[in-house]
Amino acid sequence: MTAQHARPALTVPTGLTRRRLLGASGAVSLAAVLAACADTGADGQAVDASGSGGADYDTVINSGPVAADDVVAASSWASAIREAGVLRTGGTKTSEVFSLEDATTGEVSGFDAAFAQALARYIIGGDDARSLLEVTQVTSDTRETMIENGQVDAVLATYTITPERAEKIAFAGPYYSSGQSVMVRAEETGINGVDDLAGVRVAVQSNSSSGPALDEAAPQAEQVPFQENGDCVAALEAGQVDAYVVDQSLQLSVMQSNDAVTIVGEPFTEDPYGIGLPKDSDAQEFVNTFLETIYEDGTWDAIWAATIGAVMGGDAPQPPAIGSVPGSQAAEASPTASADASGTSDTATSEASDAATSEATD
Repeated sequence: MTAQHARPALTVPTGLTRRRLLGASGAVSLAAVLAACADTGADGQAVDASGSGGADYDTVINSGPVAADDVVAASSWASAIREAGVLRTGGTKTSEVFSLEDATTGEVSGFDAAFAQALARYIIGGDDARSLLEVTQVTSDTRETMIENGQVDAVLATYTITPERAEKIAFAGPYYSSGQSVMVRAEETGINGVDDLAGVRVAVQSNSSSGPALDEAAPQAEQVPFQENGDCVAALEAGQVDAYVVDQSLQLSVMQSNDAVTIVGEPFTEDPYGIGLPKDSDAQEFVNTFLETIYEDGTWDAIWAATIGAVMGGDAPQPPAIGSVPGSQAAEASPTASADASGTSDTATSEASDAATSEATD
């Protein structure tokens, strides 16, 4: 069973500039608006995103479900994380809205960061989800390698699920869906979307899904690869390229602090985000159980409202169905896979337990 929510998908207006983006959220910084849900304590009860209270980001990440001891024990992947007392993830520390590190405290906050912190607490327990997460910066080129080498337990980095990537790793989810779109300099008037990119020098991140997406949607565009998101934005601002194609979620993060760029046109792909995991393990089943649980008990809504929703406004969109895209289907059980990882502690609803049977860069 997968969660079904009768809610609208996320849409972003065309010609979106930082001024319009901030205007929609009261012209305040992300750090100041990570508060959008009903109040509750760090007691294992999910925060209701539809409420009008004032719970902040930390309340959200410390109020989700915690797995029962026997559920953790049934998963060798989760058991190792609980024993270590920390969840090691590959992610980013530079993406506003999705995962941004506070230069003063060293703490990361954002949509992807919140999922990682909530997952860490689901496995380990306690009332301080931030302290249970260790984030290592990854790029498009290093994500699969770090999972395969055991340098991280998982990757949460606006990580688009593809069948090619799923040959090397496993994906839980998808847990969110975005899409490739076009960013240009704010003064640009000749490029209004992907149909205008023929003959245009376009920045893309190497080894990301942007290149193949452009090959299909704008084959005459001249792709210029860079390693990281910041390099692409810098090249666009400096005039080395005239457009930057990447997942719109990353572009929204850029626009939080940059008046020099704007998004034009509508997203021209649908990019489902997944949680990258070791392929020969029982991690996928366990994490999908976690996702099903937070879909059902309101934690997913609360995370969205305290991060993306705090910037965009409106109702939480419908999360994609788990296992619904190529590359996300459950793999055959490995010798160490759990026979039953569908239970949760008494902090999660029994309905959620019954239901759970099922990108750094993009």
